[in-house]
This record gives sequence, C-alpha cells and structure tokens, in this order.
Amino acid sequence: MIDLRLLREDPELIRASQRLRGESTDLVDALLRADEERRAATQRFEALRAEQNSLSKQVPRASGDEKAALLARTKELAGEVKAAAAATSAADDTLRQAQLAVPNIVQDGVPPGGEDDFVVLREVGDRPVIENPKDHLEIGEALKAIDTERGAKVSGSRFYFLTGVGALLQLGMLQMAINQAVEHGFTPSITPSMVKPESMEGTGFLGAHASEVYRLEADDLYLVGTSEVALAAYHASEILDLEAGPMRYAGWSSCYRREAGSYGKDVRGILRVHQFDKVEMFSFCKPEQAAEEHQKLLAMEEEMLAKVEIPYRVIDVAAGDLGSSATRKFDCEAWVPSQERYREVTSTSNCTTFQARRLNIRYRDADGKPQTAATLNGTLATTRWLIPILENHQQPDGSVRVPKALQPYLGGRDVFEPAR
Repeated sequence: MIDLRLLREDPELIRASQRLRGESTDLVDALLRADEERRAATQRFEALRAEQNSLSKQVPRASGDEKAALLARTKELAGEVKAAAAATSAADDTLRQAQLAVPNIVQDGVPPGGEDDFVVLREVGDRPVIENPKDHLEIGEALKAIDTERGAKVSGSRFYFLTGVGALLQLGMLQMAINQAVEHGFTPSITPSMVKPESMEGTGFLGAHASEVYRLEADDLYLVGTSEVALAAYHASEILDLEAGPMRYAGWSSCYRREAGSYGKDVRGILRVHQFDKVEMFSFCKPEQAAEEHQKLLAMEEEMLAKVEIPYRVIDVAAGDLGSSATRKFDCEAWVPSQERYREVTSTSNCTTFQARRLNIRYRDADGKPQTAATLNGTLATTRWLIPILENHQQPDGSVRVPKALQPYLGGRDVFEPAR
C-alpha cells in the first residue's frame, strides 16, 4: 500500500502514476479524505481520553458539589469516549480500504500506455528456420508427453496430463531452475498452495485480479496462482536482518488460475491452463537496493532461457499493464515457431515497499530504527516453458532435441523420439 507520508507530501505524484496506469485519480482523493478523517477521529479520541484520565485523578481529591459535577462529567465522558473509539475504528477501516484500492507508484521510465505499448529492450538468439512447424500439442501428443483429451475428461477444459517424457522434461527443467537458484544464494522452498485471505490480500491479488483466484469458501482459503504469495507472507509481521544483503528464496509450487475472461482464447494445448507448476524467485531487500535486485532477477531468468536454448526478447511492460503491486515489470517472451510470435514465459516485478507495508515486513536501518522492506519476484521456470522448448527444438523426423544443459536432468538423454 501507499506510504501515507508520501501521500501527504506529494499527492500529485500519486495522481500522475494513476494517470500513467490509465486509472482514476479519484482513488487518490478518496485516500486523502480517509487519511484526514482518520487523523481527526484519532485526535478527538485522544483528547477525550486525556480528559477522562485527568478527571479520574481529580475525583478522589474533590468533595461536595465539585465532586458531584466531576462524577457527572465522568459519566457523560465515558459515553463520548466509547463513541469516539468506535468512530476511530471505523475511520481506520475506511482508511485501510482506501489504501488497498490505490496501486503502487509507477517508476520513472516505465513506458506509458496499455498492454500493447511495451518497449522491446533486446532480442536474444536466432529464431530457428523450421518448414511447416508443428505446434507443441501435436509434438507432445506424438511423444506421448501431453494429454489434454484425458485432462478434459478428468477435470474439464484447460486441464492436461504430462506423461512420460513430458513429466520428466518438466521435472528436469524445474530441478535445473532450483539448482541455479541455489548456486546464486537463494534458499529453496516448497511452499503451500493454499493461503489465508490476509496473505492473498497482502500481496495485492484480491484487487483487480480477484476474479482469477480460486477460493475455497468452506475453509476461507485461497489457491495461489504463484508461490510469490506464500513467500511474501512468510515473513509477515517480522523484522528482518538485511545488513548482510537481500534475503532470497526460490519457491516450487503448483499454481492455480481461473483464467476468468479468457473464454475462447489460447484454448489449444497448455499455454493458458488452470493448473501448472512453477519455480518463483522472491527477494526481500532494502528499498535502495530494489532496482539493482530487479536486474539480478532478470539476469537469472535470462540465464535459464539460455540454458534451454530458445530465442527470446525482453520487454519493459507499459504502466497500464502492470499489476497493482508492481512499480516496474520486465517480461521475457520466448519465440513460438508455430505462432510466429513471442509469448510470455517469465515476468519479474519490483514491488518496492508496497507489499511489505501491507504485510508489516520491516528491517532495522543503521540507527536501529525499523523501516519497511522492499519485495521483488520473478519466474525462473514454469510449465509454459515446455511450449517453446518442444517447438524450437523439433526435428523433421518428429523427434525433439534436448538442450545440452537439460540432458543431465533427463538421464543423459539427448533426444525425444516419437512413440511407436
């Protein structure tokens, strides 16, 4: 959530960010009002409490008419204090909801505009020349690696089975991602797939994207769409020791997304599905380290893409396409030969202090004073990667070449042959 001190000092900065996102500045004005009303309510409550405390000391020393007057005022004051306390509590709730409604402030340099207004920062690798390329589903079915027909039979549309070399390929890829993360000092973690509402809200997923989230009403739990949620909440209400540098985690989890609003879009294969597995990086650091940490996460993603030998491009996502928690986001998009276009396979976001303020995650500065930490996240590998791996490494005979870096995770196998 937004720092209220910054809101009071420079509300126009936040209004400008809202305009860049293509969102209403009315939310900023509502937050300003809520902040003022909460401060006024708090001041009234504290003034009444101070008077109440003063009277409680005067009554024992008074006598006669003075004491009677003091007791009458004390009785009257008790009702006023109770009402003021209720008003303060209501003002606190109103302020929190107003804070939750305002997204993070867009970083300087982020491209303006919407989904199609990204800026390409670089293209890496040569696109393969493939005559009449098959798509990943046709390749996967020939390898007996992907089975969407039985996935739909068992669970419905946008579900699938990964079988045989498909399962081995995903496991090998994710294990390679974990090993890379460990080499770079990340702590590996197997995270919960279900979280409490406060964990989901704290990471910003119950706002504009709430329709994407599966909720288990009977248990008041949510299925995560990324281990970012569990990793962010891991240190909720804690004070971290960041003197030695950022705290970095790599979370492996199954992820769930409702894909609400995507009817008829990317229905073939495993590009847009309800369940997938992912290794997600997550960092806690000091705010002044966040921009550098963001570049580190992006470099980690590019290192993985180089290992699986697929051409890709890096884009700077436009302000109107940022999630509510992100101040800046870089996506890596892999080349998909059958579609003759790039498709997103990784995303890394700098969330500055936005999530940590919601989750009350702090660290101590050089003077020992608690300060709000910054958080960042980034995809290191996910099920969707199977698409460009299969398509870019397909051979004319229907086989698929296994990237060299992946071979040790697949028993040394260097090629997948079609099932006979």
